[in-house]
Amino acid sequence: MRILFISDIMGRPGRWALSQLLKPVKLKHEIDFTVANVENAAGGFGLTKPISQKIFSYGVDVQTSGNHIWDRNEIFPYLDFARDRVLRPANSPSGSPGYGSCIYELKDGRKVGVINIEGRVFGRNIDCPFRTVDGELRLMRDQVKVIFVDFHAETTSEKGAMAHYIDGRASVLVGTHTHVQTADERIMPKGTAFITDVGMTGAHSGVIGMNAEPVLARFLTGISHRFTVASDDVKMNAIIAEVDDETGTANSIERLQIDFDGHLPDEYVIERGDAEENGSDT
Repeated sequence: MRILFISDIMGRPGRWALSQLLKPVKLKHEIDFTVANVENAAGGFGLTKPISQKIFSYGVDVQTSGNHIWDRNEIFPYLDFARDRVLRPANSPSGSPGYGSCIYELKDGRKVGVINIEGRVFGRNIDCPFRTVDGELRLMRDQVKVIFVDFHAETTSEKGAMAHYIDGRASVLVGTHTHVQTADERIMPKGTAFITDVGMTGAHSGVIGMNAEPVLARFLTGISHRFTVASDDVKMNAIIAEVDDETGTANSIERLQIDFDGHLPDEYVIERGDAEENGSDT
């Protein structure tokens, strides 16, 4: 199974890049299953139902998230409704809306488990991600061989520790949250594909997706300023992992960083008839 993960879609620029790039990337790389982190998709903070549905229409199968999924209260009922396709961190406190894991069935009958967890170092006071992922993996292992984990965490050490902790029990572990792609993709000793952080899909001209001026003002004055989503130097950050369907062991992991200036890079140009099926974000 070839799995594509698109990291931290940031506001309208990220959605725009996704709407134009996703289908060509899936065709070129023969992708079977696509996951995207969407916690910043709505104006850089949170998610809305219409935006989530647009992202599905572009060709994403399952959406993961993180701490910003709670930024917009209107998403809460949708998290319960879309339980098998839009995930919040599994280690959110008991009683939180939504679900932290799912088993997704592809059209050809193959199944893949997806788990979403959140780190605690420099983060929220939530349930232990290590104990939580233990329980989620135990529930899934009897049902699926291929398991994908999005660990939304701040520090490289917590993500690295998680990679060692679940090595051999999950097929792929990707880190998200920092919006900066790391160059350490690898297969762990027991067969789990891992990267510390996949990065961000959106504008890279500012500071982790936001315009630089209000960010600088906050650092220089200590006074809160309203952050706004940047618009220039748009890139899609993603990884592709190939996993053995029978064993759940990862064979490879490849890191992608695709520049998007409104035109498809030459290697992703597809036939016009296919291209016309792509949506466009507004």
